[in-house]
Amino acid sequence: MNILDKINSPKDLKKLNRNELITLCNEMRSFLIESVSKTGGHLSSNLGVIELTVALHFVFNCPQDKFIWDVGHQTYAHKILTGRKRKMGSLRAMSGISGFPKRSESDYDSFGTGHSSTSISAALGMAEALKKKNLDHKAIAIIGDGAMTAGMAFEGLNNAGDSKNNILVILNDNDMSISKNVGALNNYLAKLMSGNLYGTLKRSGKAVLSAIPPMLEFAKRAEEHVKGMVIPGTLFEEFGFNYIGPIDGHDINTLVDTLSNLKELQGPQFLHVATHKGYGYEPAEIDPNKFHGIGQFNLNDGTQSSTIKKSTYTDVFRDWIVDMAMIDKKLCAITPAMTDGSGLNKFAEKFPDRFFDVGIAEQHAITFAAGLACEDYKPVIAIYSTFLQRAYDQLIHDVALQNIPMLLAIDRAGIVGQDGPTHSGSFDLSFLRCIPNIVIMAPSNENECRQMLFTGFKFKGISAVRYPRGIGPGSMIKSKMTLIPIGKAEVIKKGKKIALLAFGNMLDEATKVADKLKATLINMRFIKPLDIKLIRLLASSHKLLVTLEENAITGGAGSGVLEVISEYDLKCQTLRVGLPDQFVEQGSQEELRKKYGLDAFSIIKLIEKKLT
Repeated sequence: MNILDKINSPKDLKKLNRNELITLCNEMRSFLIESVSKTGGHLSSNLGVIELTVALHFVFNCPQDKFIWDVGHQTYAHKILTGRKRKMGSLRAMSGISGFPKRSESDYDSFGTGHSSTSISAALGMAEALKKKNLDHKAIAIIGDGAMTAGMAFEGLNNAGDSKNNILVILNDNDMSISKNVGALNNYLAKLMSGNLYGTLKRSGKAVLSAIPPMLEFAKRAEEHVKGMVIPGTLFEEFGFNYIGPIDGHDINTLVDTLSNLKELQGPQFLHVATHKGYGYEPAEIDPNKFHGIGQFNLNDGTQSSTIKKSTYTDVFRDWIVDMAMIDKKLCAITPAMTDGSGLNKFAEKFPDRFFDVGIAEQHAITFAAGLACEDYKPVIAIYSTFLQRAYDQLIHDVALQNIPMLLAIDRAGIVGQDGPTHSGSFDLSFLRCIPNIVIMAPSNENECRQMLFTGFKFKGISAVRYPRGIGPGSMIKSKMTLIPIGKAEVIKKGKKIALLAFGNMLDEATKVADKLKATLINMRFIKPLDIKLIRLLASSHKLLVTLEENAITGGAGSGVLEVISEYDLKCQTLRVGLPDQFVEQGSQEELRKKYGLDAFSIIKLIEKKLT
């Protein structure tokens, strides 16, 4: 029997010796590669933290000690060790286990994550609560080097270092350039500086030297310079942390020794661990970005089945922004660490001086764009719907209030799929619609997406084009760019009694409904401003107006239509179809659309019920 087969909880892990821990890591790596090859998911990041995860569960006592995984897409090994190994086949599937930590899924998931850079703040709150309860447990934030680019991480560090709480921040640094700093000397120094002897000497020395203030200051500076020669920890020391590292994140013995020492230390501790994304699986080591989030793949060589690839909405944006940049030399592209996902790689190669990846810093991205726009440049911000939520104040205060022109290219709007509620773009229409000075568009197909991006870019104000993840209906994309009249809807077909007002990608399902019910079909195109003239005409000539959107029904496009009906005292029945007042769960996009009643069959049933 393999060692992994004997592990059903972290308690089983603690019975193993060091050699068995090494064997366990190898078995987990093989299991993970095979499992994700069948389910898809985040592979590179998870292969990089297997040894760290094993060491953490071996040394600490989760869930009494709190593990907070930043972003959380690297928790597959954590799930395996905490009783969920047999459920890995359902990873990210409907009714299966989440690809992220989820409090309702397991007591071992101390904090639900999915967005970046929240771990330190959450861990500090837990550390404070543990202290108030007089419990001698640690709160541990495991954060990647990418997540450390966000301001929230530094806000947490600043507060935590001053708090003197028992918080341990582990920086999982998978930047390959750090490898030159990792080796026997650094591992040895880390163990030495995390041990009791070093801590005792440090405290004793400070006590003696405190009577001689100049000498104490000299000693502090000397220590910083000596440590600074071999470790890059001065910044974190200035925040009030005791910095240890960097150490080899794939050396289980060093990890266990260092974490064991840190477990005994009081106050804020910072451990710098160097890992490699995709470690132990050659295809993922060669191309960690490809295996960051991947579908099913061939276990032997990492290849995916070759299918005819249709253009996605992201591809449409990718091609449009390159074409537009060749025409307009003032166009600048900005993204908060989503260069690949947002389709900006090609732009970055062709126009490096006009491309800005600002890191995981959505708030900064918006205000940075505002600054560019103030000096007559034309910013286009490529951002996921779920991440735009993080920059809401900046969008209102720094952009809309001053009416500073820019284009928001909002990807992954609506139902996202297997990444689940943390990544679902359910709310953008609701939270954007109430902001003054903004035009909001939603394309129904690929060509319309291209034309809307052009229209938004040319608009002398703030515009947003929100489009879904994945492919569209397959419309022919016209290379020529034409302006769409602002606020003008498109009548697709005329019918009787029922008018279907479809927003964005709901037009495809609405077409099936219109054919079945002989209904009038409208491609609304604009969420703000709405085509009020057409809504009034439809309300006077139809018994029922049905709004269809892939957005939260609360405050969304349908609510906007109801506001028009109320304002003009129009006499007609209405039915709003959209996402219910709950968080959208994980599953395929098709499964979720059926579950939440956004498929043609469900919509027809709703309409028939309304009319009976």
